[in-house]
Amino acid sequence: MTEGTGATSGSESAPGSFTLDSRLSGALGGRTAQAFERGFGHRTVGDLLAHYPRRYAMRGELTALASLPLDENITIIAEVIEVGERSMRARRGSIVEAKITDGTGVLTLTFFNQRWRAAELRPGRRGIFAGKVSDYKGQRQLAHPDYELFDDAAPIEAGDAAARRWAEAPIPIYPATGTLASWQIAKAVALVLDGLAALDDPLPTSVRQAKSLLAHREALELVHRPERDADWKGARRTLRFTEAFVLQTALLERRAELRTHTTAARHPVPGGALERFDAALPFTLTGDQRDVGAEIAGDLGEAVPMNRLVQGEVGSGKTVVALRAMLAVADSGGQSALLAPTEVLAGQHLRSIVKMLGPDLAAELIPTLLTGQLPLAERKKAMLRAAAGQSRIVVGTHALLGDTVSFADLGLVVVDEQHRFGVEQREALRLKGRNPPHVLVLTATPIPRTVAMTVFGDLDVSTIRELPAGRAGITSQVVPLAIRPSWRPRIWERLAEELALGRQAFVVCPAIEAKVVEDDGAGDTVARGAADDAAPRGDGPADSAAPVASVAAVLAELRAHPRFAETRIAPLHGRMSAEEKDATMRAFSAGELDVLVATTVIEVGVDVPNASAMVVVDADRFGVSQLHQLRGRVGRGGVPGLCLLVTSAVPGSLALQRVEAVAATLDGFELAQADLELRQEGDVLGATQSGGRSSLKLLRVARDGDLIAEARELAQGVLAEAGGLAGHPALAAAVRRRLDEETSGYLSKG
Repeated sequence: MTEGTGATSGSESAPGSFTLDSRLSGALGGRTAQAFERGFGHRTVGDLLAHYPRRYAMRGELTALASLPLDENITIIAEVIEVGERSMRARRGSIVEAKITDGTGVLTLTFFNQRWRAAELRPGRRGIFAGKVSDYKGQRQLAHPDYELFDDAAPIEAGDAAARRWAEAPIPIYPATGTLASWQIAKAVALVLDGLAALDDPLPTSVRQAKSLLAHREALELVHRPERDADWKGARRTLRFTEAFVLQTALLERRAELRTHTTAARHPVPGGALERFDAALPFTLTGDQRDVGAEIAGDLGEAVPMNRLVQGEVGSGKTVVALRAMLAVADSGGQSALLAPTEVLAGQHLRSIVKMLGPDLAAELIPTLLTGQLPLAERKKAMLRAAAGQSRIVVGTHALLGDTVSFADLGLVVVDEQHRFGVEQREALRLKGRNPPHVLVLTATPIPRTVAMTVFGDLDVSTIRELPAGRAGITSQVVPLAIRPSWRPRIWERLAEELALGRQAFVVCPAIEAKVVEDDGAGDTVARGAADDAAPRGDGPADSAAPVASVAAVLAELRAHPRFAETRIAPLHGRMSAEEKDATMRAFSAGELDVLVATTVIEVGVDVPNASAMVVVDADRFGVSQLHQLRGRVGRGGVPGLCLLVTSAVPGSLALQRVEAVAATLDGFELAQADLELRQEGDVLGATQSGGRSSLKLLRVARDGDLIAEARELAQGVLAEAGGLAGHPALAAAVRRRLDEETSGYLSKG
């Protein structure tokens, strides 16, 4: 048997000595605690006990070895059928090789200079084996795997109750790392469970009884040490609901807490900037734009900081709605700051705002751009305008957050595509106001109802579905090269046909060069990380080892293509300087370029009405919402849009399903729900929102929408009681403990 976790070294183990807030270093010993912190970020007993098994296995169960993916860490149950030892040829020492089986396939375990393994790995013994699958001379193997053999000494007499319990008890299989195997985690969990003090239940008794749930202490015991399947199933039901209830309580408390702050109300004035802007608008606002504008105006008119999210379809006119809010603030003497995720988008926003304002209002309000790559003299001038209050609208990137940037009277913060920014970045901008500024968050990624409740439960949410009149629409077509390789030449022919009509086009690639994937912080590209279970992913492209389409390669291909001999083509990507990117976008907008070969820097905000065509190469390398955003760059004027989604994903793969889902509809809300169901994942308070790991454990927003809604309703009832959260100290402690530092910061700082 392999070595244990070392969890007893220097650790406390007296019954009742641990609470959920106890440090793991005191419970497991410093070395083991460090391993858990490095591997999973766990620091407390509560963190470890919330590291739930990903699945359960049985001692009599074997794993289908033939399905094991190469180069991935796996945890399996198998039986030893053969063991042998031989001398190494090239140097002194020996190799022990053991073969294990699932009854059909065979996997080889290899150990160097560990002769004692041969005596331990006797034929007929079963156990749990963990390691990275590799290939040696055409045979799958695990080199120096970890393992734990089942106890031969367990009673086996027929009818023996202890024997039956041992044989039938589910074995928890935990998410593991290369240094912490599943059974080592199980031993650490068992140690803290044995020493865990009595726990108060975070669920109020009335809620727990109404839902027929287990006590919290019992649920933790049964999810980690079940004796039968019914144990862990009941425990997971309890813990899943508890997770939803605690999270919704935290969001509702935050929502209530925000209402206790005061700020300056912001009202437009007769004959002011907003009234003049509305009078000069060359188009009629949609019904949704008017309704959402009225909601924002109502918020701004109160002495309580607005905290509103506006979600809208691609091209639905969110910028106009945000600009009208900025003008209302300007009328009251205040300033607005618009925080954009990229230099390209910040510059595009400024040009769009100046154009919409017209020369008179622009001269009066002096919209100003402030980015990190501006020349020093221009940056100083922009900072002076902001500090003096001369500029009523300041548009920028992360440069707005610098300590040297200040405002005379910051009344409104507009955050565009908020998932691109970390907690501290957003908070740094909010602290620049004399009073807490109103906050308006914009997202062009429609959010399913369950995600809105789970991520933005502390915000007021407005929705713009209606698109402005006059849009010619977009036709989307999947080009499945794994099925139709002969279609490849037609891609560029079709692009050339669009250009021949006097139109412009985008060609989008996932990488800048062959091995440089663009990282725009969107968090929506398809992950290529290794799984930690035995099942193959089957969701990548046809050949995940194939070179990724790059701007450099596609640019060279197009320039060499005879149909594009006279075509003006230029690259656009994140490694270009701000001046280069801005000059390229200006030239494209002015019609001086025909084709941009770009990465996702053109994903949001870029508005060129004459751009009619987009080719997304290796479309399966992008997520659903990202493809929808990219597609939204064409068909924005009176010119019909065409989007070709080129993919080598194999038939039946999840990757191809994602691309086909995008092609099937232009409805972003329908796509958002489809994306949620395809992902089957609840990473909604993790990296894409707060910059950290996913904080959801058992809860899944794709599956648990009704449960989340019920938990929210019950939490509202509990908080409405006399005393509110203060009357439920165990729930209050769970709310505090539930969210890690970064996620808690996200909730408290908006």
